[in-house]
Amino acid sequence: MTVPPEPFRRAVETLHGILEGPPLRPELDLEEMPAPQRLAPYAAALSGNVYRDDDTEVAMGRLIVLYDPEGRSGWTGGFRIVAYIRADLEPEIAADELIGSVAWSWLLEALEPVGYAGESGTVTRAVSESFGDKSGEPSTTELELRASWSPTGEDLAGHVLAWCEVMCITAGLPPAGVGSLPDRPRGGTG
Repeated sequence: MTVPPEPFRRAVETLHGILEGPPLRPELDLEEMPAPQRLAPYAAALSGNVYRDDDTEVAMGRLIVLYDPEGRSGWTGGFRIVAYIRADLEPEIAADELIGSVAWSWLLEALEPVGYAGESGTVTRAVSESFGDKSGEPSTTELELRASWSPTGEDLAGHVLAWCEVMCITAGLPPAGVGSLPDRPRGGTG
């Protein structure tokens, strides 16, 4: 087996550093997963899950780092990142016609500080209804974001953190560092 090129080895070290470092958020669980081997000569992948306080999974995702020393058509440089996020949505949010554009803007805003090029992707809203023997089960609504982009540098830590942040925001969590407002008491002010 050949030794991977230095830029890819650094990328893998970055992924391992994130996995072995302090948790990014208490609701987020990350782990390494097998990477697809046919998309590029070198690949590494992470999976992530976002949980509510009651340990209910509300979002999941995958991030694949592809590296081809020769580059590829549509890539800027040797790296390409492929991301997938699926999150449960409240029905009224899923019904909003702008949710796809909003979810895409979350990704681009998260990537802006770290630099990206050649972004592409889709956002899908899905409503699942049950019938027959399952007719008593409630309808569910989900959002799926599939995206790929080329980092404009070789430090991929910011790209992994951007993916994690978008996964958490899509799950309905406030942005990192922003606390939830306490519930206001109902009723008159006195």
